[in-house]
Amino acid sequence: MTHYESPAIEITGRKLAFYGAGSMAEAIVKGMLDRRLALPEQLVMINRSNAERLQELRQQYGVATPDTEDDKLHQLHEADVIFLAVKPKDAQEALLKLRDVVKSGQLIISVIAGLSISTMEQLLGKPISIVRTMPNTSSTIGLGATGLSFSDKVTKAQQDITIEIFHSLGVTIVVEEPLLDTVTGLSGTGPAYIYYMMEAMIQAGHALGLDEADARKLTVQTVLGAARMVQITGEEPAELRRKVTSPGGTTQAAIETLEQHRFTDSVMKAVSRAKQRAGELGAMIERSTIQ
Repeated sequence: MTHYESPAIEITGRKLAFYGAGSMAEAIVKGMLDRRLALPEQLVMINRSNAERLQELRQQYGVATPDTEDDKLHQLHEADVIFLAVKPKDAQEALLKLRDVVKSGQLIISVIAGLSISTMEQLLGKPISIVRTMPNTSSTIGLGATGLSFSDKVTKAQQDITIEIFHSLGVTIVVEEPLLDTVTGLSGTGPAYIYYMMEAMIQAGHALGLDEADARKLTVQTVLGAARMVQITGEEPAELRRKVTSPGGTTQAAIETLEQHRFTDSVMKAVSRAKQRAGELGAMIERSTIQ
């Protein structure tokens, strides 16, 4: 993960507007500010009606939060980069509003799961540079994993800006748009799989006699340490697993039990089902936005 001492040249002086002020928009803002990729005066956050939320964000991060509808539209018109971060059900309304204010040279970065580039282009009704992304919630602490897909209007400079922004939140990969559903199933939804495993480990430790707080402490450190081992050593998870699995030992007994319950198959089916559901949600959004 790169740490920034001052704003990168691609971002310096550019205005970034967030259309939607929910948790993912806040994660991106926090990531950029924490790593000094952007300064507060470059950032504008907008939502439809929650003035209390905007006040909280203004006080915490020092960003601009326009109040009137005219000022909101003006800020969106003047932005170099617009993050589309509204709820999926509000996507059509947001894009139709943007239709009248976006201009050539602007970049739209969507963090709305399932909303295709073609649907956004159709609703905007004009050629515009669009990036579709799939971040995850670990972006909040700078350890996110994000997939990116670019429309054919996105320039090399705009690609660099996008990668720079999301790299400040963790790691990024660039994929063809159809693969974003796979990214959704793997890393977009992935933190929940790990949390679910951790829940079970904590419950097991507690059920077998440990204090619950101790079981939690040991579980958190175990997961953290395992991830860092893969990252630092560069070894494959399968090889690291083999190294700690002694024949006839405790680890082998545990792994055999997991496999008896089709652990690998269950995880693969979970990722596949999440990917499938992402496609279903995308189709639902597309149907609702073109009606």
